[in-house]
Amino acid sequence: MFEKEAPETKLRDKFWDSLKSDRTVMLGLKGGEDDRTRPMTALVDRGADDRGEPTIYFFGSKTDGIGQDIQRSARAVAAFASKGHDMFAHIHGTLSPSDDRAVIDRLWNPIIGSWYKDGKDDPDLQLIRFDAEKADVWEASQFATLKAAALKMMFNIDPGKEHQDDHQATVQL
Repeated sequence: MFEKEAPETKLRDKFWDSLKSDRTVMLGLKGGEDDRTRPMTALVDRGADDRGEPTIYFFGSKTDGIGQDIQRSARAVAAFASKGHDMFAHIHGTLSPSDDRAVIDRLWNPIIGSWYKDGKDDPDLQLIRFDAEKADVWEASQFATLKAAALKMMFNIDPGKEHQDDHQATVQL
């Protein structure tokens, strides 16, 4: 008999795949003077963690925005919605500046380079490491609302709890 994969495991794996593909998050610091979130491009690095776990990095500015502010508060939150709106997450963790040249070299690309006059050696370049601890993850299946309405109307069945158990979880990252 086949064992059903735990929703947490399934959603965790789908989250990482979706973030690697879609990459834009709204990133903010908790507890600082400026608690706004900002759109940032998340770069998922699967080779940086000793445990084999993915690590999220951002390229930012040392003199502006989050890159400037992480010295005051390292607790962070990020909100993510995939392009197809089939995966959503609220991510908790810590931010820290990094000067790991191997990671910069591994993640660098021409689009990132267009933001920095002196490329990888730009004095304003700030590599930011996001050590994600956990995320509240939601998977939105196609036609879920229509299916729920049909089940309720035709059979007086409320699929809400069952659907939620399979498509929403808090996962450890």
